[in-house]
Amino acid sequence: MINLSVNVNKVATLRNARGGDNPNVLQAALTCVEAGCQGITVHPRKDQRHIRPGDVYEIASAIDVEFNIEGDARPDLINLALEIRPAQCTLVPVEEGEVTSNHGWDIQKHEKSLVTAIDRLQKEGIRVSLFMDADPAQMAGAAAVGADRVELYTEPYASAKTEREIANQFARLRETHDAALDAGMVLNAGHDLDLNNLPRLQELSGIKEVSIGHALISYALYVGLNKAVKDFLKACGQ
Repeated sequence: MINLSVNVNKVATLRNARGGDNPNVLQAALTCVEAGCQGITVHPRKDQRHIRPGDVYEIASAIDVEFNIEGDARPDLINLALEIRPAQCTLVPVEEGEVTSNHGWDIQKHEKSLVTAIDRLQKEGIRVSLFMDADPAQMAGAAAVGADRVELYTEPYASAKTEREIANQFARLRETHDAALDAGMVLNAGHDLDLNNLPRLQELSGIKEVSIGHALISYALYVGLNKAVKDFLKACGQ
């Protein structure tokens, strides 16, 4: 069984498109919790194009499931996490102008800043996960900088079209999964996972949690948020 953390960024995107407070991000998060998800994820970007600091505070004070704050290791994000003290902080590399996260960390390039951020977060009891490409050679590095977990970037697997492409990308995930376990890591996964490609991840026993936003919120437009969460929980083996 894989735990499901629902990313509510897209709810905030819709709200911000019109202004005001409709749809209400906190209400959406609570609906997901009531439907049975094990966690809520937010990614407060520097430009505040979706989740804003006020959303983070509101959600943190209202939910009784795991809270995951993700983002780059910039000072204001780290300080926000240190103040909120979520169960988990997922550090994600961010490129200026990107629409969404599209690659994992280059550990060698960012080693110093990652070690500093991870140490500060862990001293406050916050579990740290690093967003990483499906590259077996990078897993020992992720462990060496002190991360508790890695979140496997699953877009290449999720976007594969042919049976051969899907098999190749899943094999890459499996190799990386095995390398992470060998390095003593626990695994999360996320990016473009949906009801079609999510169930197969159950074959990778080291994956404990998936973070899903876009696909789940999009599906909820057709079936409702409560049912969407329940259907994704089923795809996680629950």
